[in-house]
Amino acid sequence: MRTASTEQQHAHRTDGTPPRTRAAGPPLAALGQVPWHEIKDSTGSAAAIPLLLSTIARGDADSARQALEELRKRICQYGFVVEQATAATVPFLWELAQLPHVTCRAQIIQLLKNIADARQWEQTAAVYPKLLNHRENHVVWERRARQAVHARRGVLRDLLAEPDTEVARASGELARSLGA
Repeated sequence: MRTASTEQQHAHRTDGTPPRTRAAGPPLAALGQVPWHEIKDSTGSAAAIPLLLSTIARGDADSARQALEELRKRICQYGFVVEQATAATVPFLWELAQLPHVTCRAQIIQLLKNIADARQWEQTAAVYPKLLNHRENHVVWERRARQAVHARRGVLRDLLAEPDTEVARASGELARSLGA
C-alpha cells in the first residue's frame, strides 16, 4: 500500500513527466526509473508494463502487436478508460513511436490519441462529484495522462513528415486532437 509520502516521492515519475535519460542511450533506458510495482494498471500492479514496452521495442511484428494490445488493455482499456500507470507509460510510447524499427508505430500513435481524448472519469465526476473524494482519484490520473501526451507533442513535427503513410496519417489525427 502506498503512503502519502511515497506518492509524493514518486509523483514526478508516475505523472508522465519524463524521467532523466542518457542522451542517445538505448531505447527505453529510463524504464527502471519508474516505480512500476507501486502503481496500478487495469489488472492491478503495473509491474508487467516494462516487459510489454520492451517487447514492442524489440519484438517481431506479431509479438509487438500482441504486446501493444496487452498494454492498451492495461493503460487505456476500451480505448477511453485510463489508469494510474497511463501517464508514466506515455513518454515511452512517444519514444517507441519515433523508432523506425518498431513495427506498430501507427498503432502506438493511435493509442496516444485515445489517451489524449480520454474524458471518461472527468465526465463521470461531473455527474457524481463524490468520485473526486476517493483515495484513488481517477480524474487526476486521466488529466495527468492527457498532460503527458501534450507534453511531447513537439515530436509530431517529425512524425508528420514520415514516409510511412500510416504513421503520418495517425500523426495527423493525433495533431488535430491535440490542436497542434
